[in-house]
Amino acid sequence: MKTIEKTVEKALDFEKRSMGKMSTSDRVSASREAKSIVLSINEIYKKTKDPSLMDIMKLITRKKQKIDQRLKFRFT
Repeated sequence: MKTIEKTVEKALDFEKRSMGKMSTSDRVSASREAKSIVLSINEIYKKTKDPSLMDIMKLITRKKQKIDQRLKFRFT
Protein backbone atom coordinates (compact mmCIF):
# COMPACT_ATOMS: atom_id res chain seq x y z
CA MET A 1 0.00 0.00 0.00
CA LYS A 2 2.91 2.38 0.60
CA THR A 3 3.87 2.34 -3.08
CA ILE A 4 0.34 3.38 -4.02
CA GLU A 5 0.45 6.28 -1.56
CA LYS A 6 3.92 7.35 -2.70
CA THR A 7 2.94 7.19 -6.35
CA VAL A 8 -0.23 9.20 -5.80
CA GLU A 9 1.67 11.75 -3.72
CA LYS A 10 4.33 12.04 -6.44
CA ALA A 11 1.60 12.53 -9.06
CA LEU A 12 -0.15 15.24 -7.07
CA ASP A 13 3.15 17.04 -6.45
CA PHE A 14 3.87 16.91 -10.19
CA GLU A 15 0.40 18.26 -10.98
CA LYS A 16 0.86 21.22 -8.61
CA ARG A 17 4.29 22.09 -9.98
CA SER A 18 4.52 25.27 -12.04
CA MET A 19 5.48 24.76 -15.65
CA GLY A 20 6.20 28.39 -16.47
CA LYS A 21 9.65 29.58 -17.50
CA MET A 22 11.02 26.08 -18.14
CA SER A 23 13.91 25.39 -20.45
CA THR A 24 13.57 22.83 -23.20
CA SER A 25 15.53 20.23 -21.26
CA ASP A 26 13.31 20.83 -18.23
CA ARG A 27 10.25 20.25 -20.40
CA VAL A 28 11.69 17.02 -21.77
CA SER A 29 12.47 15.72 -18.29
CA ALA A 30 9.01 16.77 -17.03
CA SER A 31 7.39 14.96 -19.94
CA ARG A 32 9.35 11.81 -19.18
CA GLU A 33 8.51 12.05 -15.50
CA ALA A 34 4.82 12.44 -16.33
CA LYS A 35 4.96 9.36 -18.54
CA SER A 36 6.55 7.26 -15.81
CA ILE A 37 3.98 8.47 -13.27
CA VAL A 38 1.07 7.61 -15.55
CA LEU A 39 2.49 4.17 -16.31
CA SER A 40 3.03 3.36 -12.64
CA ILE A 41 -0.46 4.55 -11.70
CA ASN A 42 -1.86 2.52 -14.60
CA GLU A 43 -0.27 -0.65 -13.22
CA ILE A 44 -1.91 0.00 -9.86
CA TYR A 45 -5.22 0.88 -11.53
CA LYS A 46 -5.29 -2.45 -13.38
CA LYS A 47 -5.31 -4.25 -10.04
CA THR A 48 -7.61 -2.00 -8.00
CA LYS A 49 -9.94 -0.34 -10.55
CA ASP A 50 -10.10 2.70 -8.26
CA PRO A 51 -11.81 5.60 -10.10
CA SER A 52 -9.78 8.21 -8.21
CA LEU A 53 -6.61 6.78 -9.79
CA MET A 54 -8.17 7.27 -13.22
CA ASP A 55 -8.88 10.91 -12.37
CA ILE A 56 -5.26 11.42 -11.30
CA MET A 57 -4.03 9.80 -14.52
CA LYS A 58 -6.25 12.17 -16.53
CA LEU A 59 -4.81 15.21 -14.71
CA ILE A 60 -1.22 14.13 -15.32
CA THR A 61 -1.94 13.20 -18.94
CA ARG A 62 -3.52 16.59 -19.60
CA LYS A 63 -0.49 18.35 -18.14
CA LYS A 64 1.88 16.12 -20.15
CA GLN A 65 -0.01 16.93 -23.35
CA LYS A 66 0.44 20.65 -22.69
CA ILE A 67 4.16 20.16 -22.14
CA ASP A 68 4.47 18.04 -25.30
CA GLN A 69 2.52 20.58 -27.31
CA ARG A 70 4.89 23.31 -26.17
CA LEU A 71 7.90 21.13 -27.04
CA LYS A 72 6.54 20.42 -30.49
CA PHE A 73 5.89 24.11 -31.04
CA ARG A 74 9.50 24.96 -30.17
CA PHE A 75 11.04 22.41 -32.56
CA THR A 76 9.02 23.27 -35.65
